[in-house]
Amino acid sequence: MWAGRPEEEAMRAQVSVILPVHNAEPWLDECLRSVLQQDFEGSMELSVFNDASKDKSMAIIEKWKVKLEGSGILVVIGGHDSPSPRGVGYSKNQAIAQSSGSYLCFLDSDDVMMPQRVRLQLEAAVRHPTSHRVEQKQGQHHHGLQIVGCQVRREPPNSTERYTRWINRLAPGQLLMQVFTSNGPTVVMPTWFCSRAWFSHVGPFDEGGQGVPEDLLLFYNHLRKGGVRRVDQSLLLYRYHPSGATHSVLESTIWTHRVRFLEERALPHWATFTIWNAGKQGRRLYRSLTAEARRKVVAFCDVDENKIKKGFYCYEDSQEKPKPRVPILHFRAARPPFVICVKLDLTGGAFEDNLRSLHLQEGRDFLHFS
Repeated sequence: MWAGRPEEEAMRAQVSVILPVHNAEPWLDECLRSVLQQDFEGSMELSVFNDASKDKSMAIIEKWKVKLEGSGILVVIGGHDSPSPRGVGYSKNQAIAQSSGSYLCFLDSDDVMMPQRVRLQLEAAVRHPTSHRVEQKQGQHHHGLQIVGCQVRREPPNSTERYTRWINRLAPGQLLMQVFTSNGPTVVMPTWFCSRAWFSHVGPFDEGGQGVPEDLLLFYNHLRKGGVRRVDQSLLLYRYHPSGATHSVLESTIWTHRVRFLEERALPHWATFTIWNAGKQGRRLYRSLTAEARRKVVAFCDVDENKIKKGFYCYEDSQEKPKPRVPILHFRAARPPFVICVKLDLTGGAFEDNLRSLHLQEGRDFLHFS
């Protein structure tokens, strides 16, 4: 954690914008202009860490350093020029370590902040500074036991439509309920805003480099100790492009982390449960569970008459004798709680209608996994 002499303490910024950079030349001008255009009137710094960029990123950063410091925003630049990059987790940790702000505002070099982002997220973080239950349980006093996110505008607009809708429309309670889905964190990392004290309590980011879902792992670690809020305004232009770092993480790696987190956080509260989807995804989840968690699965349920007619699913690869046979029921004949392995927004509303017809409570009676 940053600590300095009293005169340095006076210079300490309220908010540090954390910006890891690797070969970001096409987007950096727009990104850095959005830092300059913040309407926040408190003290702000930009902490940039250049992770072995081979393009003109550094020249662009140096040019903007003059403009930003001219308007009162301190700029701290770190980096290395080794032959290969050390990865996003390492870069973010370095950018945080060299920064001084009481609050951290995360930003990706290909994204653009709306002018009111820092002001509104800081207001939200200060307005909801703590969760007393967590504070008392841990016997510690951390201000800001929250990650504050925001809604986003996707660029290009028609990319990842279902995902963008999900990010922007989750109800406040769902920010904590829908954390097991394949969509990942319920508030996306480039929208994260939190106190430095809180980050030093739940961080740092995993530095394993390419192939490690560092955002997801930190988010899970955060959820073990704190809560999530979202400013319900679009404060970030969130760019999608196929070369994004996200695409280097194997789906199977993320799947494993998700299953373990579900087993750790949700399944201990249920004596038995039903997997909603007797197809490929539901069976894959069943096979991925520990033997202890598998024994809690009393049934699969579905709407597909062919699957229901089969009567049961037999886990052929099991070492157990006799091999487990799990009943397959119509969803109306099945007992909650459910772990739902049906993707939202893909059945023309039929799945959502079926779920609503059962009058269940999310969290208590069902959780989304797909």
